[in-house]
Amino acid sequence: MPGSLIGTEVRRVEDPELMRGEGTYVDNLDLGEGVLHLSFVRSPLPHATVLGVDSSAALAAPGVVAVYTADDLGIAPHHSFMPVNDACARPPLAQGKVRFVGDIVAAVIAESKTAAADALELVEVDYHPLPAVVDPEEALAEGAPAQFEELGGNLAAGVRSEPGFDPLDDAEVVVRARIENQRLAVVPMEGNAIAVLPGAPGDQFELTVYVSTQMPHAWRGLTAQLFGLDPQKIRVIAPHVGGGFGGKAGIVSEHSIAVAAARKLNRPVKWSETRSENLIGMPHGRAMVQYAELGLRRDGTITGLRIRVIGDSGAYAGFGGALAMGPSYSMAQGVYRIPKLGYDVAVALTNTTPVGAFRGAGRPEASALLERVIDLASVELGIDPAEIRRRNFLLPEEFPYQTVVGTTYDSGDYPHTMDEVLRISDYAGLRAEQERRRASGARRALGIGLASYVEITAGGGAQEWGSVTVHEDGTATASVGTSGHGQGHATSFAMLVSDQLGIPIESIKFVQADTALVPRGGGTGGSRSLQLGGSAVHAAAGKVLEQARELAAELLEASVEDIQVTDDGDVGVAGVPDRTLSWARLATAAAEAGTPLAAELDIDQGGPTFPFGSHVAVVEVDLDTGFVRPLRHFAVDDCGRVLNPLIVRGQQHGGIAQGIAQALWEHVRFDADGNPTTGTLADYTVPTAADLPPYEVASTETLTPLNALGAKGIGEAATVGATPAVQNAVVDALSHLGVRHVDMPCTPERVWRAIHAAANGGPADPWREPPPIFTTLPIRGTGEDLETADI
Repeated sequence: MPGSLIGTEVRRVEDPELMRGEGTYVDNLDLGEGVLHLSFVRSPLPHATVLGVDSSAALAAPGVVAVYTADDLGIAPHHSFMPVNDACARPPLAQGKVRFVGDIVAAVIAESKTAAADALELVEVDYHPLPAVVDPEEALAEGAPAQFEELGGNLAAGVRSEPGFDPLDDAEVVVRARIENQRLAVVPMEGNAIAVLPGAPGDQFELTVYVSTQMPHAWRGLTAQLFGLDPQKIRVIAPHVGGGFGGKAGIVSEHSIAVAAARKLNRPVKWSETRSENLIGMPHGRAMVQYAELGLRRDGTITGLRIRVIGDSGAYAGFGGALAMGPSYSMAQGVYRIPKLGYDVAVALTNTTPVGAFRGAGRPEASALLERVIDLASVELGIDPAEIRRRNFLLPEEFPYQTVVGTTYDSGDYPHTMDEVLRISDYAGLRAEQERRRASGARRALGIGLASYVEITAGGGAQEWGSVTVHEDGTATASVGTSGHGQGHATSFAMLVSDQLGIPIESIKFVQADTALVPRGGGTGGSRSLQLGGSAVHAAAGKVLEQARELAAELLEASVEDIQVTDDGDVGVAGVPDRTLSWARLATAAAEAGTPLAAELDIDQGGPTFPFGSHVAVVEVDLDTGFVRPLRHFAVDDCGRVLNPLIVRGQQHGGIAQGIAQALWEHVRFDADGNPTTGTLADYTVPTAADLPPYEVASTETLTPLNALGAKGIGEAATVGATPAVQNAVVDALSHLGVRHVDMPCTPERVWRAIHAAANGGPADPWREPPPIFTTLPIRGTGEDLETADI
């Protein structure tokens, strides 16, 4: 058997064609003649009734084929992914009312993209403005303008702990903070895009759809349900996808309009999102206001935690608002021993872009809250941030471990990642440098931030399909129900096949993201792909190997037990170099016998896995201007068995970049009237490589018992750890001035104001009492709560 590929660095096989400009994204597909182009008339108002739409001038414009409003297409209101409140389903085309800037009022279909865009200006819409509410806390106040009057307010969902339960009742010290986890834009390189091709009578498929999605099979199922179609009559293909990060899950309004228009006109219809559309139309992420109270003994031991969270769902109860009820709740205990935990959550409707998922989807929000209050406790008690964490870590011998909210962690060694990150960062040396600067009165303060985290991966379903086939030319095909879009799936799954069969990686074809070729699959999200799709492919390759060994034993007249893959990748008798068969010979013989060398299967690992890690962020803060410069970032992440260190490091680097960006720069903003003020990349500050510090990353490997690979997810882990580490570093840089908290993003203005507040009478208290909505919520577990089991 050749040496194992698992754990070795293999360059990504999927990159060369992208670097040569040979990618097949939706917008550059050649779909033949007669393709129509779709554009949207979007509301410029955050809340208004629609009194009328005059499309006569647009219909008369050159190249315009149709202009549709809600009555013309008759698409039922629908949720994009997971419903939070059925009463808040979104009409793809506004029905009598718009609820955020960017809501779609009309669709223009034309022979060219230019003609469609020009005609938008000719559609006249008569609006009656209504009061809008942007702030989620204000939205839940008595008398706030209601999005759906029949709800009697803007509470989309909510739940609270048992009345009278006080997790802080035996605390000697309590630290408190109101924490904003700000709204973010997803900003994939490629926005949403779709091309819908109706089939001809007698065709196998009524619709063939090319769509930039993370989950082709889920997209097919949602579309079939919405339009009353047989899923088997819809072919969905996700070609190259230019990033998803959670923003391309489900069927959005633009998708359903494109499908309806193509069916009505019986012609291909295509749409690709502009960047300005993307920033106001693609669901945003994060958007939580968190009230945290941590109880401790004076020796730093945690005694209890009370959390109250408002999740901003935006318009139409976007499912991201309820992530506070799902993964944020599941991960509320983090890496610590917390004996009592109270958790209340209210999901608010606001007149803003609907909120969905963004890299981490509820887990970064939980980690950011917990790591911030741990640091507050560190300062309050005078205990080093690393030491107070060590005193409260869950220990390796306690796993599997069930948290107080019922989440079962599979495996973990939290002290080890902390020890490693302190070692590689020279934590003691950093603290010494910080003291030297403070003693010298330096105006550029050094900040050192720590964060330890655990997150949940494969949490949305632990099943996946995979197959492996060896062909008569000696090549192989690996097929899987996941849907990669930059994560390195083609390389990773080929490595797993090559590791078992000895077939060179370059001779292994990878098939994904086409529902005509892949019968089922869960797609990609929640860092599920390697542990589920990889395990399925690995198991299928093992079955193919057993088939090949039995066939080779028959052909070579040997015992099956003596057959193995040789060092040169053939199959033969152990220790007898001249008694081997090539994979081409074996596959040909198998085909001639009517039993091809192929296997397919579904795996179910039984539950999610829980990656973890520790980060140290180092920043420099100009005390005169408030400007923060990230200097270095250290990360030790544990995703179980590392298949390809090169790909794991890439995921760590990308996650750290987005984590730092949230801590320091990115923030979707609206003015008081509900108008977006970050609708272009000139206003929404995505960092460039020049803004980011050097990364020093490492991995530990604590295997999960839930799959044969021992693998957990890595795609979102570094984001979960990086954000609170950087925020803590900024506050740490100012702690000697008396600053206790700075909300994200830690912009120069916010930092400067915190410095001056501390210098003029004391820092602002990070706590204020939560709004009264929490006392009115249904009680968890009574059957009357507004939780949704699907989140």
